[in-house]
Amino acid sequence: MSGVEVGQEAPEFALAATGNQTIRLSDYRGRAHVVLYFYPKDNTPGCTDEGQAFRDQHPAFNAADTVILGVSRDSIKAHENFKAKHGLPFELLSDKDETACQLFDVIKQKTMYGKQVRGIERSTFLIDKQGLVRQAWRKVKVPGHVDEVLAAAQTL
Repeated sequence: MSGVEVGQEAPEFALAATGNQTIRLSDYRGRAHVVLYFYPKDNTPGCTDEGQAFRDQHPAFNAADTVILGVSRDSIKAHENFKAKHGLPFELLSDKDETACQLFDVIKQKTMYGKQVRGIERSTFLIDKQGLVRQAWRKVKVPGHVDEVLAAAQTL
């Protein structure tokens, strides 16, 4: 499975999210662009830095008519704590069953502390109001990434 490609329609999913809601990708169709970012785990250094960077640029994303959604396999409880602890102004989605992770092909074999583990490869997708994937970043390195995503969102 190669996941989604740029120019393709983003696959539909419905996931439990913070704020006691279920979010569907189609909820935003015709209303806003979507930054869908997949990250390995709440409260780990890289994921915290990435979440804070999206938080800090949130007003600029809003100005670009773009919603930010973070996705990991963490529970809603873990997401609520992570969101509150870092003041994240966007929703976090829980993908315990890896539904969206599989659709976007972000589950990979990785090496962590010398061991092979199966986990989320940090990835971001920019989806336009028509539901098309306009840009995809895989194997994301956190420094500078959010600024790059924002620049792309501002061109839509």
